[in-house]
Amino acid sequence: MNSLEPMLKKMDLGAREFSYTERDFERVRALIYKRAGISLSPAKQDMVYSRLARRLRAKKMSLFQDYLDSLERNEDPAEWEAFVNALTTNLTSFFREAHHFDILADNLRKIAEKRPIRIWCNAASTGEEPYSLAITACEALGSMTPPVQIIASDLDTNVLRHGEQGIYTADRVERLEPARLQKFFTKGVGDPQGSVRVKPELQRLISFRQINLLESRWNVQGPFDAIFCRNVMIYFDKPTQYGILERFAPLLRPEGLLYAGHSENFMHAAKIFRSIGRTVYARTADGGRSDAA
Repeated sequence: MNSLEPMLKKMDLGAREFSYTERDFERVRALIYKRAGISLSPAKQDMVYSRLARRLRAKKMSLFQDYLDSLERNEDPAEWEAFVNALTTNLTSFFREAHHFDILADNLRKIAEKRPIRIWCNAASTGEEPYSLAITACEALGSMTPPVQIIASDLDTNVLRHGEQGIYTADRVERLEPARLQKFFTKGVGDPQGSVRVKPELQRLISFRQINLLESRWNVQGPFDAIFCRNVMIYFDKPTQYGILERFAPLLRPEGLLYAGHSENFMHAAKIFRSIGRTVYARTADGGRSDAA
């Protein structure tokens, strides 16, 4: 018996709506790793059950085994998309890890004197992060139409649709300063009661698109002045992280910066990126020589 069996066998002892075994959980771990590079820890078995149970209900199935068999057998793109969306964690807020936006603002003021600015925001989720970038650009450059293009990408198509709409409930914007809220948001006609909508000027700065970082080609072209990839790498193992960082480097301008999450550390990729403090990284002298794009 392996070390996981006692823990996972308990899953079948409770009053479960669907049959869910150790083998089912291990299959899910293998499938999501292969499809999206996400490494699920053994502690995630209950999360997997609760999130995929929705898919079994939708498909009118009673066994996880049947659902996973069908998923692998049919290669239905829509169901694979639903599978990945269900297991993707989307935790975000406006101006999360605020020090990054201060650093970005300083850089934007320097760059804007020379040329238009391009930013890639990975894991855009429901849009709070790319809209925070857009607000930062407007404030730093003193214009609602700054020379900035932001590409906002995510693996989860559901959250991307939310981000494109740009509508947020009051609790999502309650921490924003009143002046920012008034300047960059409106209470639109037809929006859900108590909600606000980002102004069109912000939406025009952002292009939302689905990108899987494990795909052989990404639907983006450099060079970028900044890449925000925050709280994404924690879901990948070290070799996967290294491969992605190798591909980021040539997409950044030589002076461009990579912004990571507060719990992420890229010391294992010191040949590609060097830390300049506060989870911000610059390319090394050799970084960016890869042909990957």
